Amino acid sequence: MPEILDQARTQVLENGVGLDEAAVLAVLNLPDEHLPAALQLAHEVRMRWCGPEVEVEGIVSLKTGGCPEDCHFCSQSGLFTSPVRSVWLDIPSLVEAAKQTAATGATEFCIVAAVRGPDARLMKQMREGVAAIKAEVDIQVAASLGMLTEEQVDELVDMGVHRYNHNLETCRSYFPNVVTTHSWEERWETLRMVRESGMEVCCGGILGLGETVEQRAEFAAQLAELDPHEVPLNFLNPRPGTPLGDRPVVEGKDALRAIAAFRLAMPRTILRYAGGREITLGDLGTRDGLLGGINAVIVGNYLTTLGRPATDDLALLEDLKMPVKALSATL
Repeated sequence: MPEILDQARTQVLENGVGLDEAAVLAVLNLPDEHLPAALQLAHEVRMRWCGPEVEVEGIVSLKTGGCPEDCHFCSQSGLFTSPVRSVWLDIPSLVEAAKQTAATGATEFCIVAAVRGPDARLMKQMREGVAAIKAEVDIQVAASLGMLTEEQVDELVDMGVHRYNHNLETCRSYFPNVVTTHSWEERWETLRMVRESGMEVCCGGILGLGETVEQRAEFAAQLAELDPHEVPLNFLNPRPGTPLGDRPVVEGKDALRAIAAFRLAMPRTILRYAGGREITLGDLGTRDGLLGGINAVIVGNYLTTLGRPATDDLALLEDLKMPVKALSATL
């Protein structure tokens, strides 16, 4: 057994203390023959510190495309030639999407908008949409609307939004290679305000943007410092017309190594499968990740790409005897 896994067994599994950046890097550099042992340990950590339940979430885009930012991976930027164009969703459609999400057994419904930050029109749409959903659907509402002001944070709390997603996307040192229209620090400031408001913090990113293995370890350590309630892990699904449209897909074994490493860095965090897992991991790899530290999934489609059918994921969870988390009666 490699020394790093022995260290992790004591430090993380037994004591619940996440690995630091150097130790995460050692996990990311494990040879293929030790990957099964790393995944098994990560699964044990997940079971001990999070339990067997899996949180299921659906997402819908309230405002798609036409974003003024230049995130190099994103087909919703209005600065690139990708085929996504600006569209707004009306309130009845939003409520219907929430109903369909709840019908899968999901407890979480996230409303997403492709914007730098919300304007008055978007906040009005959110207030009306959240109220309409809460009137008709028994589901928790989360939001992802870009960078916020203090007043907007307070307004979202007042609406009853319980979790806010704002991804750092990649580590601090690599971020300027991916986004130039705003800074990593601006994103961090929004996350600080969200945490102080009492909303749950959802923050992850995308692997495969061109970062080094060392920078993946840096990213895991920075997320651990933030200590978010949830970390969505995306793997780049290169989109035509974007600056990263010709990047290779992350190798399945590297993706699984990252899942194990991020779990060992953050033993108590909800670690969620998000975009890109279908092309990076396929069916078998998706199973391996669920047995290697993942304890939440986004079901159905993503914002601009197709996912696995929700029924496939739910059947897999049933096969693995992993119960879907029930909606908390206290929220």
